[in-house]
Amino acid sequence: MYRFWRYLRIISVHVVLFAVSLFLAFIVNDGMRLGDWFPKLYLQWFLVTLVVKLIVFGLFQQYHGWWRYASVSDLLSIIKASHVCVLIIVPGWYVALNIFKENPWPFRNMEVAVMLMDWAAMIMVVCGARLIMRLYYEETQTLESGRLTRILIVGAGNAGETLLREIQRMPVMQYDVVGFIDDDRSKQGVRIHGVPVMGKVSEVREIAQSKDVDELVIAMPSVSHTKLREVIKYCQGTNLRFSTIPDLVSIASGKVRVSQMREVDINDLLGRDPVKLELDHIQNFLKDKVILITGAGGSIGSEMCRQVCQFGPKQLILLEQAENPLFYIEGELRRKFPQTPFHGIICDIFDRERVNVVFETCHPEVVIHAAAHKHVPLMENNPGEAVKNNICGTRNIAYAADKYNATNFVMISTDKAVNPTSIMGSTKRVAEMVIQGLNERSSTQFVTVRFGNVLGSNGSVIPIFREQIAQGGPVTVTHPEMQRYFMTIPEASQLVLQAATMGKGGEIFVLDMGEPVKIVDLARELITLSGFRPGDDIEIRFTGMRPGEKLFEELSIEGEDMQPTCHPKIGIWKNVPTDEKRLTEAIEQLATLANRCSRDQIVKLIKAIVPEYCGDVDSLQLHEQHQARRAQNNDTNGNGAGQS
Repeated sequence: MYRFWRYLRIISVHVVLFAVSLFLAFIVNDGMRLGDWFPKLYLQWFLVTLVVKLIVFGLFQQYHGWWRYASVSDLLSIIKASHVCVLIIVPGWYVALNIFKENPWPFRNMEVAVMLMDWAAMIMVVCGARLIMRLYYEETQTLESGRLTRILIVGAGNAGETLLREIQRMPVMQYDVVGFIDDDRSKQGVRIHGVPVMGKVSEVREIAQSKDVDELVIAMPSVSHTKLREVIKYCQGTNLRFSTIPDLVSIASGKVRVSQMREVDINDLLGRDPVKLELDHIQNFLKDKVILITGAGGSIGSEMCRQVCQFGPKQLILLEQAENPLFYIEGELRRKFPQTPFHGIICDIFDRERVNVVFETCHPEVVIHAAAHKHVPLMENNPGEAVKNNICGTRNIAYAADKYNATNFVMISTDKAVNPTSIMGSTKRVAEMVIQGLNERSSTQFVTVRFGNVLGSNGSVIPIFREQIAQGGPVTVTHPEMQRYFMTIPEASQLVLQAATMGKGGEIFVLDMGEPVKIVDLARELITLSGFRPGDDIEIRFTGMRPGEKLFEELSIEGEDMQPTCHPKIGIWKNVPTDEKRLTEAIEQLATLANRCSRDQIVKLIKAIVPEYCGDVDSLQLHEQHQARRAQNNDTNGNGAGQS
């Protein structure tokens, strides 16, 4: 019923507009005088042409539009409908004039000039009415909270223009767009919907300060991460907030509007191009299989659960020591993937008997081992726990997978296992050796996947920085030259699954981590993104390197040979197999020492297993040695020596 009355109101308004346009045509044609044409000839001609106009405008869908959102396409439709009307009315008048040539014809004195003026007036009046309605809503919008947010749009392309239009059509005014920023020379100085293009990206800081800008909106959906970091770098020292518009895929699909802006996140700056996966291989690897994921409540483990669920496993077993994280991830998965059977299990992987019961009961076919103690300083102070969880726990899970005939075992390792300087890194290296040794005699395919830091993982640097910024600082960085590799959690998880499909057994896969990022640069960017000025509003304080830390991370160790794979972001490192008997004896000794917390003895035993472990060497001294060794190797290779 509402729709019927709405159509009736719109049709009634069009009748009035047609009457006005015809009246204007008559009066202009008669020199702005009310002649003998009014009202008889005017009314008769109006009633005759009204039928034609109403039908034609109806065929052109002119009674369905929302006038407050009138656009160029609406105006073009009105022009087309007006053309069709005059092409029907004028020839129809001539035909009728000839048919009634011998009889009185009420419109014999009608002039073609009036019909043409009616055509022009109809376009002007109907289009004008819609534009007036749109302007009314745009100019009379109310402000919810006093002052408008002054924004500067980076990108004067299609996305920027669409964003401006949507902002101007908002039912409640929120933003005052002061201008555009764009590096395209041809756009400098032009105006888009009355808003000027004010300069280049390199000038954004000066423009923002001179125009008292509150927020910078980056309207470049396909911009590279490097370019985005460049924009943020130019803005350091300002108090701007930063927003960006949705990606092109979301906009094109109609899921979101351009004006649905969100804050620029650190993932936008450090993220990389989307990972290309061989989905059919992963599907064959996971579909209709029982999958067990250890550490299922952690950052990587929980994301592995989400990724695995997309490939239709027969059952997903969530193994976790901490009950709260397990409770939350199991609840999330049941909501998002109701078709997948889940089984949440509380289990300490150091408890061998409990682990065996889980495998005997559930019979997993694919095991993804993400459980680990990963915090470097904590493990330096609690070396026995690192041994129990990272070494003994991994061995328990791996032995159970072998005993109960799992087909595949994937262990997630770390770049800190390469030339380890920490207890955490060295215990993960020992765990890699356990996996490789067991693979030599097992029907289960054991593989390891190494990668660096992931963005936003629990306890990682980014959440810590965010918390410090929220508290007003200072933001603490251990060393000005500290640098790390970063990867998003979904990307790392996807590449782990991709690498797992390639494994034949015994490989250590290494993920391409891109370029390393200085932690101090990361701190400055996070402070800037939060609307503060690094050094002025939020202090950056250097606290000194902590035990076990490196200035840099590596993705290989000496003696390993790099082999390419069919995926450009995954490589394989092969090293000399370890004597499993000797390794087992050493691990038994470590397990005995674990609860005694005798750090010196644990370090001594680990060094016997991992000769490259240098945990008692000063980190800065180690960095200098590494730089000198790398320079020497470069000189040697440059002279043509030392090559095989």
